[in-house]
Amino acid sequence: MTNLVLLIADQFRAQCVAPDGDPVPTPHLDALAVRGVRCETALSSYPVCSPHRAMLISGQTPQENGVHLNVNSATAASGVGLRSDAESWAAVMAAHGMATGWIGKWHLEPPTAEDEIWGEGRRDDGKVWDAFSPPERRFGFSHWYSYGCCDDHLRPHYWATDGGREDRIDVEQWSAAHETDRALRFLDEHGAGPFALAVSWNPPHPPFDQLPHGVHEQFAGRGEELLVRPNVTEGIRAEAARVAPQYFTAVHEIDQQVGRIVEALAQRGLTEDTLVVFTSDHGTQLGSHGRLDKNVPLEESMRIPLIVGGPSHLAPGRSSALIGSLDMAPTLLGLVGLADSIPARMVGEDLSPAILSHAGADPESVVPFFHDEAAPDGLQQRGLRTPTHMWVLSARSGEVWSTCHDLVADPFQLHPLEDPALDRALAARARELFARLEMPWPELDRYSLSAVEV
Repeated sequence: MTNLVLLIADQFRAQCVAPDGDPVPTPHLDALAVRGVRCETALSSYPVCSPHRAMLISGQTPQENGVHLNVNSATAASGVGLRSDAESWAAVMAAHGMATGWIGKWHLEPPTAEDEIWGEGRRDDGKVWDAFSPPERRFGFSHWYSYGCCDDHLRPHYWATDGGREDRIDVEQWSAAHETDRALRFLDEHGAGPFALAVSWNPPHPPFDQLPHGVHEQFAGRGEELLVRPNVTEGIRAEAARVAPQYFTAVHEIDQQVGRIVEALAQRGLTEDTLVVFTSDHGTQLGSHGRLDKNVPLEESMRIPLIVGGPSHLAPGRSSALIGSLDMAPTLLGLVGLADSIPARMVGEDLSPAILSHAGADPESVVPFFHDEAAPDGLQQRGLRTPTHMWVLSARSGEVWSTCHDLVADPFQLHPLEDPALDRALAARARELFARLEMPWPELDRYSLSAVEV
């Protein structure tokens, strides 16, 4: 088995490390990609924190794993939270003798009344987002240094492996740097291997202005020149230009943490035995299509980085294979040599062969998109991403409509297609996809059938 270091940066969009993407220097990630494999079409199927993370851990759909919305006290009241019977890739690795660790943001544990006291507390939105995860709810991770959801990057807190809810550890340090410190300690303790360590950094997730102590905005005053994507709309451009220097400074600082971990592996003689995988849970719009946030079927939100590097025997290159949230768990197991132990309940595909062989995109491959029917805005969406198109069916207040973009001819999604034949074909494919995932949606069924009859 190969050791694994999984690095997750929250809200870190793929365009930050794309060769023709955002103008932000990421030398350590670039070096990792040069020595490894850059996956050019990795996608967050539900581009918001908790749902993607639950799929990453379990390989199950939101309806199966229990996380179809962000986890907080309001959604927990309706049962949202990672189900206790979810089979994680960490549990499989632990069963094969690997030391497993999770450091940093978790955001899958339903908050309780006690968490309002011992965690971050209740936010201005009236919800509790932070939560302590008891040992039986750590899904195969034996080493634990984590929290639920706390967006104070400069004063983070954690619960450690053997500590109880009341044993919260408060820190006065930029969270990503502190978590990297803890990751290096894990390598010292478990470097003899085999091991699997996940480091989950919260930056560059908002608040964008909470940068490391002593670090100034690297791009101060350059907001306009950072917004290189032609789909940034004028109505939000000024606000996007204000926060872009902060966002990209955080991106650059995350890159520095990647460098620290790669260097630590080399210093400890672990490079040849360890795969380093860098990814994110979703991207960010940063002004594109008039939005600053995420959770929309647009490339800035859905496309996430996926770089696999490490041992010298890993042939460098690129893969354009479509890899979605559901594929992450089985693919991680495949990468470390445990493809034969992938649980049957993981419905995604092990795409490690496609990554390691630098495969192109299978023209028949699809990645689902979800936006839950219980979302606060009342919008329901299901869709699919193919190698060439993004198709989405939306429903709200009895109105149903589809949207389709040709991502080859229109990569910035500025010109929706008006092609009834293509719409019918993609609606049928979507219906087949969600039937296979056991996620029937009446609106999709009715639309697909009515489109065929037209």
